[in-house]
Amino acid sequence: MHKNPNRLQLLSSSIALSALGMLAMTSTSASASSTYYTCDAPTSCKKVDKRYLTTSYNNTKYPIVLVHGFLGWNRLAGILDYFNGVPQTLMSNGADVFTTKTSSVNSSEVRGEQLLKQINYVTAITGANKVNLVGHSQGGLDSRYIATVAPAKVASVTEVSSPNKGSGTSDFVVETLIDNKATANQLGGKVLIAAVEAIGVSSDILSGVPLDKLQDQSSLNFVTTTTTEASVDFNAKYPAPLPATYCGQPTATKAPNGVPYYSWAGTGNITNILDPSDYVLALTGQTHKGVPNDGLVDYCSTRVGYVVRDDYRMNHLDTINQLLGLSSWIETNPLTVYRTQANRLKNAGY
Repeated sequence: MHKNPNRLQLLSSSIALSALGMLAMTSTSASASSTYYTCDAPTSCKKVDKRYLTTSYNNTKYPIVLVHGFLGWNRLAGILDYFNGVPQTLMSNGADVFTTKTSSVNSSEVRGEQLLKQINYVTAITGANKVNLVGHSQGGLDSRYIATVAPAKVASVTEVSSPNKGSGTSDFVVETLIDNKATANQLGGKVLIAAVEAIGVSSDILSGVPLDKLQDQSSLNFVTTTTTEASVDFNAKYPAPLPATYCGQPTATKAPNGVPYYSWAGTGNITNILDPSDYVLALTGQTHKGVPNDGLVDYCSTRVGYVVRDDYRMNHLDTINQLLGLSSWIETNPLTVYRTQANRLKNAGY
């Protein structure tokens, strides 16, 4: 019986220590608390969520701006993020995160100008004079445009599965449906162009873009921007630390203007048998003539700056944690790759 008071005293001490620990954690994490905004127009970024119990693992000096690719969105119908789970993951580790919305279908020069307006709005909101751009697919090319025309606004560029030297799939579409003189193929090309542009408009509307601010859509501008031939002109206009040869490795990590670049990509097609989008990417992957690819871009084309990895067992949608996070069970989780990259940016002072 005489031992019970000691036990009660020990229990009370434990509870008190736990409470103090929670108070200390709340105090520490509150200073690292961060936000996530989604931007649907050049002058509109809405706060989506705020968390208080965060770590400082991704507490970068400058905000992180996520840039979508072809047919992309920011937050669809207020529910589904294009970078599925990525904003929340980075935010819960201390980063201020913005997702942007440009034309779903257009050239990187058109989209880049739209993106620049949103970056100006982001810097106005945060007070930061620069941002860390993270662009998926064509979003990486859009980011390169910004890093060239407005380098003072860019702390770093991270490209995810971006076609720096073109896409075999775009080459196939142009050769088969656009440049081909056969009547049936010409008709098919026109139908495809109209359908893709209609999807682009729908993506804008579902992303919350006001009807009076809907962005221009141009399938032809997109596809001719991302061919192997078009990439030569793009690379000359908007230089980046690319390999000297098609399948070589970059010899520099910064562009001539000093902007640092990072890249990562995958070489999977069917990575999760439960994901129906994998089978579509397996089909489009055949347009790359045997070169390892993610279904839309081959691994040689994705290399720029500091190459984190270009052979993850991930396809083009896995690298944004889509479809609904159905990626390979035997590969690093895509969200872990984003967390690690943000920490890399933090440690580099960006």
